[in-house]
Amino acid sequence: MRVSVLGATGYAGAELLRILYGHPEAEVVHITSESHTGENIADLYPHLRGLYDMQLESMQDIEAIGRDSDFVFIGLPHGHAMAVGKALEHLPVRIIDLGADYRFSDTAVYEAWYHVKHTHPDASRVYGLAELYREDIRGAKIIGNAGCFTTASILALAPLARQHLIEVNTIIVDAKSGVSGAGRKPKQGNHFPELYDNFKAYNVAQHRHTPEIEQAITDLSGEKTIINFTPHLVPMSRGILATCYATLKPQVTPELVDAAYEKCYGKEYFIRLLGRNAYPETKYVRGSNFCDIAWHIDERTHRVIVISAIDNLVKGAAGQAVQNFNIACGFEEKLGLDFTPIYP
Repeated sequence: MRVSVLGATGYAGAELLRILYGHPEAEVVHITSESHTGENIADLYPHLRGLYDMQLESMQDIEAIGRDSDFVFIGLPHGHAMAVGKALEHLPVRIIDLGADYRFSDTAVYEAWYHVKHTHPDASRVYGLAELYREDIRGAKIIGNAGCFTTASILALAPLARQHLIEVNTIIVDAKSGVSGAGRKPKQGNHFPELYDNFKAYNVAQHRHTPEIEQAITDLSGEKTIINFTPHLVPMSRGILATCYATLKPQVTPELVDAAYEKCYGKEYFIRLLGRNAYPETKYVRGSNFCDIAWHIDERTHRVIVISAIDNLVKGAAGQAVQNFNIACGFEEKLGLDFTPIYP
């Protein structure tokens, strides 16, 4: 399959190139960057030296790129993918957007949280969280790749919501991310002296991944869901650890919780169930497309605490995009992704 990567110089775009290089059924034919047009990708990312001898192009002639591609991966900031989707909607090329533009079924929710007018509301799109929406992804024209915090949180909570084991409006998600999740553009808060030996919460009660988690839990449970989501920044480059809390419904036992996770994920390659009372760690999924999940039951408060760990750039971005690509193409789902985590 001929694939192009728009916005190849962001962290997610570069990670996508790393993964696609090892994919036996993908040929990267175009890579773009408006700020580095004409430069060689290996000059910006030396770890790609000898692997990609390609110049970065402009998206000015996006239709030509679309005509020359079977799939286009979009690694641009929110608000930019919609123009690409509209420009390519008359072509057979399919799209996987790593941003937020196509994640929401209700574009009014997108507009309220992202403060951008949605210019392609009638687009035929599906939500790209592979383990939960696999059948929708197979024939989709546009796939809105799930976000990083949302992947960790939704996968942690999905079995409980789907089996109606929790009171969905009691959900609290407390998640921590490495700094690569904030992107490559320099910011004072991500400056080494500011970040090192520090740990902080941010965007409390207003983070844009909140409605994305609510949308999925509402869909899975059939109950309108409102959650509390608090993200934190930790001084590491990669990884997300999400700790999710919810009140169990009356008469729900630990054994029912165990069975829900086994039923939902027992045959999923990329989800590793550590079981009750275990502790996932970001280091054990680093550089991989795995999601490690464990859960604890607080019998005193009748609450469940679910912990999940992912690599935010792989399962939370580029790896998930390739997993969705494999599903959409009818390839084996782990093709190009069957690599071990990097340790230590």
